This record gives sequence, structure tokens and C-alpha cells, in this order.
Amino acid sequence: MKFSTDKHEKYVVLKLDEPRFTNDNTPALKSEFIMLNTEGYRNIILDLSEVKECNDSQDLSSLLVGDRLCKAAEGLFIVIGAGPEVSHIVKISNLHQSITFVNKLDEATDLIFMEEIEKELRGSVE
Repeated sequence: MKFSTDKHEKYVVLKLDEPRFTNDNTPALKSEFIMLNTEGYRNIILDLSEVKECNDSQDLSSLLVGDRLCKAAEGLFIVIGAGPEVSHIVKISNLHQSITFVNKLDEATDLIFMEEIEKELRGSVE
């Protein structure tokens, strides 16, 4: 599975550089989520802009792993760049009800920074 990571202080962007989202590449994606979480990244942005094909909602089950890891670490898991094929499967499987999907990277980073600021403010009030 081909992917690239772009690590920042508050988040990491994981870009899947594959044209297809299949059962063949999901185990490696799950492993990468676990490794990033172990490294201390609680906010993960998954970029699916290169993915043009996804045939089964089961292929997207790895997204739930990323979401659970981030939520357990009190962070956010956000998917960006989901094209029409992926969006269709997401809607059919109701993944959009539990996972945050936005169109662009700047929208995802805005959500993360707003969440981080909110946590800091809550921490200083308590």
C-alpha cells in the first residue's frame, strides 16, 4: 500500500496514494493508524483524494479503527477528499454518522485547532 504522511505538532495527515480502496490495503492502513496513535498523534486526517474506486463498505471498516483510536485519545479522526465513489459507499453504510468527513484540508485543520483551543480553555477553567 502506498501512502504518505505529513506530521505536524497537533495532527498528522495520512494520504492514501492508491486508486482503489480494497481489502488488500486496509490492514496496512489500520496498522498505520495504530502506529501513529502510539507515536502520540491523537488527531489524524485521512486524505482519500487519490482513491477513485471502492466497491464495498467493508473496505471502509478501517476508518472505524482510526476513529476509535482518535476518540479514545480525545482527538479527532477526519476524512478529506472522498470522491463520488467513496461518498456513495459511505452514505450507504451510514459511516458519515460516526466519522467526520470534510472536503478540504483547511476545513479539517480548522476543526482540529478549534477542538484543541476548546480543550485548553476547559482545562484552564477547571
